[in-house]
Amino acid sequence: MLLWLMVLAVMLIVVGVMSVGVLLGRKPISGSCGGLNNLGLKQGCDICGGKDEVCEEQQRKEKLKLAACKPELAFDASRKPGA
Repeated sequence: MLLWLMVLAVMLIVVGVMSVGVLLGRKPISGSCGGLNNLGLKQGCDICGGKDEVCEEQQRKEKLKLAACKPELAFDASRKPGA
């Protein structure tokens, strides 16, 4: 039981330390702009191999796939019941 309480205390301290920045009103952690391209590793992309056209085509295909979903499987929570 003592070990469990010690582990709980350590975890609470770790969470508290990690949230100090948020508690002080600082900017939260955010992703980088550019990703692999910012690091000069654009050719390392497994999907497009560094070709922007391939990435755009892949994104277009994903949008078409989402648009083709059957509407009866979706639920519009913004509509009022019975409308």
